[in-house]
Amino acid sequence: MTDGLRNELQIGLQALELSLDDEQVDMLLAYLALIEKWNKVYNLTAVREPTEMLTHHLLDSLAVVGPLLRETDGRPVRLLDVGSGAGLPGVVIAIACPQIEVTCVDTVAKKAAFLRQVSAELGLVNLHGLHARVESLSRGRGEEGYDVVTSRAFSSLSDFVQWSRSALQIGGMWMALKGKHPLDELLALPPTIDVFHVEPVAVPGLNADRCVVWMRERMG
Repeated sequence: MTDGLRNELQIGLQALELSLDDEQVDMLLAYLALIEKWNKVYNLTAVREPTEMLTHHLLDSLAVVGPLLRETDGRPVRLLDVGSGAGLPGVVIAIACPQIEVTCVDTVAKKAAFLRQVSAELGLVNLHGLHARVESLSRGRGEEGYDVVTSRAFSSLSDFVQWSRSALQIGGMWMALKGKHPLDELLALPPTIDVFHVEPVAVPGLNADRCVVWMRERMG
């Protein structure tokens, strides 16, 4: 099964035009195995079958790596993954982009514990699991805030930006992973939010709509 998953992952990476080395591929598969193992106790995800997890979780998250690198010009940035759950897309981004410092925050203590375990077992020094409410995070406590704040099917866009605004670096951007083009949610956003790009993404092996909504706070 592992060889089959590895082949499917390699095919997906080629389709996404992502160049990951063997160690990164091994880490992605090890992460998948950890989700499968912990899922039996912690109910991290409703998807249980490994090949389905590969498509719906790994490749779905990997599909945003290219757009993220483009928007950040490949710079070392600080990224916050809100309502991260099993660590999607945060863990995948941390593996694929070692220059990005990733913090995954979740209100469920067991999920935050899982994320810390992933960081320890995979040796991901750029990955941090945090048990907290995103509203409690603030750039005012000696922190500069995060350059990118992301979420995957976490909440409405309006709630997402409202709850995470205090954690976003001034001049930073939100990266919301969505399914179909969320027109109603876009119309509900406050006028202080600038939606500068709604980007369709194609996930290899997944016949479903996906898009990334890029937003920032209007200045002035």
